[in-house]
Amino acid sequence: MTDTLTKAISKDGKFRAYVVNATETIQEAQKRHDTWRNSSAALGRTMIGSVLIATSTLKEDEILTTRIQGDGPVGAIIVDADAKGNTKGYISNPHVSLKAREDGHIDVKAAVGTKGTLSVTKDLHLKTPFTGSVPLVSGEIGMDFAYYMAESEQIPSAIGVSVFVNPNETVGAAGGFLVQTLPGATDEDIAKIENNLKVIPNLSTLLNEGLSNKEVMEKIMNGIDMKYLEDMSVQFKCDCSKERFSKSLATLSTDNLQSMIEENHGAEAICKFCGNKYQFSEADLKEIIAKKD
Repeated sequence: MTDTLTKAISKDGKFRAYVVNATETIQEAQKRHDTWRNSSAALGRTMIGSVLIATSTLKEDEILTTRIQGDGPVGAIIVDADAKGNTKGYISNPHVSLKAREDGHIDVKAAVGTKGTLSVTKDLHLKTPFTGSVPLVSGEIGMDFAYYMAESEQIPSAIGVSVFVNPNETVGAAGGFLVQTLPGATDEDIAKIENNLKVIPNLSTLLNEGLSNKEVMEKIMNGIDMKYLEDMSVQFKCDCSKERFSKSLATLSTDNLQSMIEENHGAEAICKFCGNKYQFSEADLKEIIAKKD
């Protein structure tokens, strides 16, 4: 089974809707970063929200980077996502596990914090990337993404992001939805969706029960006729390589590279996004120095 994102539009053209089951993607992130409960939920929610925004606002080869910097113990969260459903991310402190909220849910707000910013940088292959930044309004991440969509993209949206973490710290279910309000939607139309969202169970509960993306969407968009557009795969994918790290090492001074050779007889580069390690021997470093001269 692979993760899937389902796109739809209402038949009256008033709403666009997206539902994603990202369970395997977030399981992969949890394993690679060894995240604990609150860190898993914070990173997972950010990755899901980023995928939803990327697939709904970007063209094929464009990329966005989400940065959440709150005043909570998890520190900074950085996520990349593109229009093809690829995403990767990391969190400054992966080992945060806090007391659950009174309702039993993971306290993401306490982990992320409520003072700080959510910024989205889009590489649209123009001279300078576009960045939209908003203050954190919730710390629960879904509402923060919705605030970003309204303020920076000027698209009023409902966004839900959910990660269920098992007692053994593995991810049991993860997914999200995005409903964009298009011109022509009335307050009455919007109220229908708001009422639906009040009565449906938590998204991870629906995914744990085995509901498909379409079944989840039918609950969210109940009372509104939808036309399904496409299903696309979503996956954790990192584009790091030894060659890319070689280029980064080449930006260091020759003295720095020389000291790596003399003191450590080589170097190890670790990708923050996926944890892959790349070894550079003395010969590799000498070759990098030779190309600089």
